Amino acid sequence: MAAEYSIPMNQARKFNPGALIISLLMVAAIAATASFFTISQIPGWYRILQKPSFSPPNWLFGPVWTCLYVMIAVAAYLVWQRRDDSSFYKTTRTIYFVQLLLNFLWSIVFFGMHQVLAALLIIVLLLINIGVLIYRFNHFSKTASLLLVPYILWVSFASVLNFYLYLLNR
Repeated sequence: MAAEYSIPMNQARKFNPGALIISLLMVAAIAATASFFTISQIPGWYRILQKPSFSPPNWLFGPVWTCLYVMIAVAAYLVWQRRDDSSFYKTTRTIYFVQLLLNFLWSIVFFGMHQVLAALLIIVLLLINIGVLIYRFNHFSKTASLLLVPYILWVSFASVLNFYLYLLNR
């Protein structure tokens, strides 16, 4: 079934550095805007929350998210390279943008609004969305889908962390 949506390897488009840069910049803009809501809350509100024993140190989040955002952008670029006019591609593209929106909204709701339960609902939706995205990206590029595996693993961990933060601080 996957083959009917995939462009054969020999039909993949040539490397387009401009498109890759646009993909990276788009994700970086979302990350930078979300970090505006996040960074200021780390030394204050987030520091005073009760955290579970498995909560990673604050310094780890920046490097992990930086790597994940690069992988997300590269995965999107790989799928874009093999795009077509199918409704499957158009829906996949929409799911990708919804994923970016949910990722962005989580930071605003959790850090900006201090709404831990609402953020938990958003991150669960994000987790589901990433799973669907991995499945759909695989129709265009196995590499693209594999690039999203660390993302779903990290968001799974972040979902558990968000759940415990809710339980410990309600």
